[in-house]
Amino acid sequence: MHVVVLGAGYAGVTLTRKLENALPPEADLTIVDEADDHLVQHEVHRVIRRPSITDAIEVPLESLFDRAEVVTARVESVDTDANEVDLDTGETLAYDYGALCLGAETAFYDLPGVEEHGLPLKSVSDAEAIRERALDLFDVDEPASVVVGGAGLSGVQVAGELAALADEEGASDRVDITLLEQLDSVAPAFPEAFQDAVANELTERDIEIRTETAVTEATDSTVATRHEAAGETDELDADLFVWTGGIAGPDAMAGNRPIVRRDLRLTKSMFALGDTARVVDADGEAVPASASAAIRAANPAAENIAKLVEWELVGREGFEPELTPFRFNVPGWIVSVGDGAVAQVGPEVVTGSAAKALKASVGAGYLSSIQAVQKATELVGEELEA
Repeated sequence: MHVVVLGAGYAGVTLTRKLENALPPEADLTIVDEADDHLVQHEVHRVIRRPSITDAIEVPLESLFDRAEVVTARVESVDTDANEVDLDTGETLAYDYGALCLGAETAFYDLPGVEEHGLPLKSVSDAEAIRERALDLFDVDEPASVVVGGAGLSGVQVAGELAALADEEGASDRVDITLLEQLDSVAPAFPEAFQDAVANELTERDIEIRTETAVTEATDSTVATRHEAAGETDELDADLFVWTGGIAGPDAMAGNRPIVRRDLRLTKSMFALGDTARVVDADGEAVPASASAAIRAANPAAENIAKLVEWELVGREGFEPELTPFRFNVPGWIVSVGDGAVAQVGPEVVTGSAAKALKASVGAGYLSSIQAVQKATELVGEELEA
């Protein structure tokens, strides 16, 4: 009996650790990822201003597991009919049960020039590239324009880091930062009070916010836009253009993000969770693509895979076991904005030092949960310094 977890992001790592305890000893467990390290993705924007944080947010995969075999390879394709996974090493892995946790890629929507000229933020190397380009601009005593496309949490955090970096480099008086969002507010998937507080934090840092504004094209020095309501077009100077405007499924799934529902089951033998899938929970609610959702989905996914494995091992006696539903409940949301933060806990919105402390505790709490305690300590120090 072989269980394969594809991807070592939040969903994959949390699921694999839970499966190590939940699966019977007869079952083999493998996790596959193209990287040797697990990345604490929600902190990667910090690398733009604090490259030293990389040490705290990258955790060697081999250190996270006691039982699972770690395979370092890129997943090229998944055949859910044949229960096979093709890797870039030329190897084909057969599985009895599996979980798609491959995360998502940046979506460019075939907008002319956006993929070519817009820097994404999915990895440490992406953050380093943004930092290098920004420092080149800030080092020259001339006006500069920065455009960030997409005002979800990632775009908000990138804009905040760039504003703080410009301030630290003594360039804030000659650098204009504009944050674009196609919908009618920043952080559009979140509660209104949270949105308002985020907008205030951005404005306090002289970041111009343009909502209902879609990017239509990019060149090496400009970003063209269209106002969704008025239909007006504009062209912005962009010495640096960062694109965080959407997500697509992984390459191994041809860019698709399949829909899975309350039991997270994609096929009879494959589950999907995290950003790889569009998840609809037990209450019929669409689950946002977020670290908290990926981590919380791992528990019912592990329970369901373990139930099915045990059922298989006893010869499928009786009916297939009833699977545990996923119901997404989260106590609140948090986002950093440069050297500040906004948190919503229940109905209450918190900013300032209290929100900043909460932000530090979230990342540290996650690292502690996967037994990376030293990394957690390092992260708290880096976060509170920011």
